[in-house]
Amino acid sequence: MSQTATIPKRIRCAIYTRKSSEEGLDMEFNSLDAQREACEAYVASQKAEGWSVIRERYDDGGFSGGTLDRPALRQLLKDIEAGLIDVIVVYKIDRLSRSLMDFAKLVEVFDRNSVTFVSVTQSFNTTSSMGRLTLNILLSFAQFEREVIGERIRDKVAASRKRGMWMGGFVPLGYDVKDRKLVINDAEAAIVRMIFERFVALGSASALARALQAEGITNKRGKRIDKGFVYKLINNRVYLGEAVHKGTAYPGEHAAIIARELWDHVHSILKESPRDRRAKNRNTSDALLKGLIFTATGAAMTPSFTRKGDRLYHYYTSMDVIRNRQIPEGSGPARLPAAMVEGAVIAEMRRLISAPEIVARVMAACRADGGPVDERAIVEALHRFNDLWDALFPAEQARIVRLLVHRVTVGAGGIAVDLRNQGLANLVRDLTANITREAAE
Repeated sequence: MSQTATIPKRIRCAIYTRKSSEEGLDMEFNSLDAQREACEAYVASQKAEGWSVIRERYDDGGFSGGTLDRPALRQLLKDIEAGLIDVIVVYKIDRLSRSLMDFAKLVEVFDRNSVTFVSVTQSFNTTSSMGRLTLNILLSFAQFEREVIGERIRDKVAASRKRGMWMGGFVPLGYDVKDRKLVINDAEAAIVRMIFERFVALGSASALARALQAEGITNKRGKRIDKGFVYKLINNRVYLGEAVHKGTAYPGEHAAIIARELWDHVHSILKESPRDRRAKNRNTSDALLKGLIFTATGAAMTPSFTRKGDRLYHYYTSMDVIRNRQIPEGSGPARLPAAMVEGAVIAEMRRLISAPEIVARVMAACRADGGPVDERAIVEALHRFNDLWDALFPAEQARIVRLLVHRVTVGAGGIAVDLRNQGLANLVRDLTANITREAAE
């Protein structure tokens, strides 16, 4: 009986050659050819094991072994990842890399794709146990080199931080980076100062974040500001002009955005417990004219606050100021005390309600609803409003203001109040119903 010979599995071998300089590459038989010839001879000696050279050539002429950025090497790695190669054959190990750390990176790629490599002049073959032992020793030295380099980098960062240098990372709101240094971005710096100042006024990161979201103010990446961002911002010592390393602050090379006095004020508030801060703000209610008051040029005026000791001072501030925009000519006051402007609006609202033209508008609105119109009752109800107002609770006064007032415009010439016709008609119905009930009783 005849025996059939076992055909060994084909092992695809890629030969990689490299020469640092371009000198002599134009010769008919150059250094790259010599390397390839030696490698081909070695592969031929392993023919019985199924080794054969693939057709593709991987030759880097004129490229240093100190970098992995070589065209033929890049193509070799792509073909390894594609599963086209089983063994890498080189003349010497330094043809692959002169850097132990780079060599370790290449081995990681080889191992991930089950590829071995051979150095034909150094008896280095990772297909054998001795070759793998030698490789492990080399990789141990590579790990040691990585750790030493990491220590050097950490020491350099620490030394640079102590000198106040910017060492990279995410650029904080309020700054840009130029020539590897932080420089102030004026528009963003105004937002940072505003956040610090409004935290002092509100004493609550949650309330401040909600207000900033409502006003459309975003962080440096254009995302909505939340409570976490507010806390991170008001605790970032970079705004004091400092550089921090492992909890220790050093004078920075960059300019400060926040004054020490404001920083200390904010952090004295942060030292209080959240419960105590909520108790201080519990008696503060929504601003009476929130969403109703505008400058003469159409900019919304938003409630703002300033705290001095335990006292809270309320204002209405133009969004032109808050967003650091140029204030248009003729826009009127950009910031007004809340008590003054609310008192003026209420006085004007009470005056208008009893004015003959408003009475006529209310009657027209009531007729438009299709119900009976008692002119005498309407006049009496509007006149009684002045006496009724002073007896109302603040929450009810706020409800009526929102029912009656369409818009408040603040200009250089004073305050203009526009009333809602339908709101007046609804108010009159409530008042006349009360008058009717009182008469019945």
